Amino acid sequence: MSFDEMENLKEEDIKRLEELSRLAKGDILTMTTLAGSGHPGGSMSSLDMYLTVFSYAKLNGELRDRVIVSHGHTSPGVYAALARLNYLPLDDVVAFFRKGGSPYEGHVVKGIPFIDWSTGNLGQGLSAACGFAIESRIKRKGNHVYVFMGDGEQQKGQIGEARRFAFKYGLNNITVLIDYNRLQISGGIDTVMPQNIIENYLSDGWYVIEIDGHNFSEIYKAIRRAREEPKPVCILAHTSMGKGVPFMENREKYHGSPLNEKEYEEAMKILGLENRLDVYREMRKGVWRFTPTYNTVEIEVDTGTPFTYEKEGLDNRTAFGKTLKDLGDKNIGKGWDICVFDCDLASSVKTGDFAKAYPDHFFQGGIQEHNTATVAGALSTTGILTFFADFGVFGIDETFNQARLNDINRTNLKLILTHVGLDVGPDGKTHQCIDYIGLSRGLYNFKTIVPCDPNQMDRVIRYVAKTEGNFIVAMGRNRWPIIRDKNEKPFFGNGYEFVYGKMDLVREGRDIAIITYGGMVSRAIKIREELSKKGISVAVINMPCVFEVDESVMETVLLIPNIVTYEDHNIFTGIAPVITGYLLRKGYRGIFTSYGVKRYGASGETEEVMSIEGLDEASMVDSLLNIIKNK
Repeated sequence: MSFDEMENLKEEDIKRLEELSRLAKGDILTMTTLAGSGHPGGSMSSLDMYLTVFSYAKLNGELRDRVIVSHGHTSPGVYAALARLNYLPLDDVVAFFRKGGSPYEGHVVKGIPFIDWSTGNLGQGLSAACGFAIESRIKRKGNHVYVFMGDGEQQKGQIGEARRFAFKYGLNNITVLIDYNRLQISGGIDTVMPQNIIENYLSDGWYVIEIDGHNFSEIYKAIRRAREEPKPVCILAHTSMGKGVPFMENREKYHGSPLNEKEYEEAMKILGLENRLDVYREMRKGVWRFTPTYNTVEIEVDTGTPFTYEKEGLDNRTAFGKTLKDLGDKNIGKGWDICVFDCDLASSVKTGDFAKAYPDHFFQGGIQEHNTATVAGALSTTGILTFFADFGVFGIDETFNQARLNDINRTNLKLILTHVGLDVGPDGKTHQCIDYIGLSRGLYNFKTIVPCDPNQMDRVIRYVAKTEGNFIVAMGRNRWPIIRDKNEKPFFGNGYEFVYGKMDLVREGRDIAIITYGGMVSRAIKIREELSKKGISVAVINMPCVFEVDESVMETVLLIPNIVTYEDHNIFTGIAPVITGYLLRKGYRGIFTSYGVKRYGASGETEEVMSIEGLDEASMVDSLLNIIKNK
């Protein structure tokens, strides 16, 4: 039976759930005491909601409901509920909770049955739910998304962002269930940080239902009612931390502290359950039976025919926007969906043409970057090609935590960062994103690409669109020249195909090799031209895949006596460390010098800022001449 099929719970249903709750409370206490850590109190106050949803939601099939547990530390309650409903092996859940390598981690993770998002960093669950709710709308699935949340968690600003987003886009297939036990680690929620939970949801356009969170009939009726409301619904469930064990109830101590063995023995007697700690201790020496499964949705995209730009005057941002619109033309309504997210910067990040052509696939998140990053990440896991375009300082600096959780959740997000580097110039140090490479290097499953002109940008965007995985594509604000070959034809024009990890030998040379990327490539060519007048031969190497060293190109570079890296990025976290490590491994005996940003930049025209940092062409020519003279 499901929420759609039965108006009210029958007496036998309630008795069954009450008995499952009693047994599951014992499981929660056993696994946390055995592990010596965990969060038993909140797990017990949320438990009855877990049992109700996992009993009556549509959990199987293509049109299944989605479940997000935002307060992921209540994982013991999730595992116990699923095990008691025969979705997980009970003994494994108890014996291997928080054991190294076990799937039963301290915070819920994707791969556990019906858990669609790894959580733990509080405040992101509702945003992820918005992503899954959008999938339902785009694909016309008609399924529902349940979001379990804590009350202390409501202090997070991202939740407010998500509430407004859900209301704006009419995501009435979302139901939030808040465990309102009024306690968090440091005490009562009103003492730690006063908040008006009901008023917050109402003011953002939601419908609110209050219930007793330990009354199965009320939980069931509230969810049924929520599914019929034209607005997204918040169910505020009044609960007791540690419910079922009187000495634990309403005590914040048990939010994040397991029982000691004496307390555990007493609690199990109260619940009328057997103490099986010794049995599980022995089992814990063994190996778990369950292995998480990760379902991936393959995306087949028609990437179309690349545009080749012959004339100067086009910036990389505009090239991105044109390619994005072309991808929409080739795919939307023809078998594959593309969605684009923006944070009040459409005219700057050049998503406007796509937005005009495909308004139902464009989502304006407003000045709410944290929420937008997570919504886009969650949606990208559903088989919908998802782009999120933003300024570098907002898209990666401000939202690194969201990017990290996206990465943990194995998203397929295409994160487009504009206005990176000193290229932003007059906006000053707060907006000059000079750390995006270093930050993205900390994300294990993100690949970062920095194209050097509009033609390479076009081909990179088409590449990431068809390639599974998280990608960052970065670019500055200004117009960068078309990179041309020795015949003055576009170097990255017809016949060029982007290959991830490949470096480009843009110009050959024998005395100095400049390794660079992005807008600095055209500058390096100008430096080369000036030095050639002085009889110095300079090679220019484009390194668009800033984490990857191309052995085939570097074989030639290693023969050059002077190698430099050149970037408008933090010198300590850009490509300099990558090349340094490579040269050390290869035993390079020439002179290596790195040029980059050594401090936060000034506010001024780009050329002024570059000059202050010693990265303008004239300063670089002088510096490289000194290297040659002092050799």
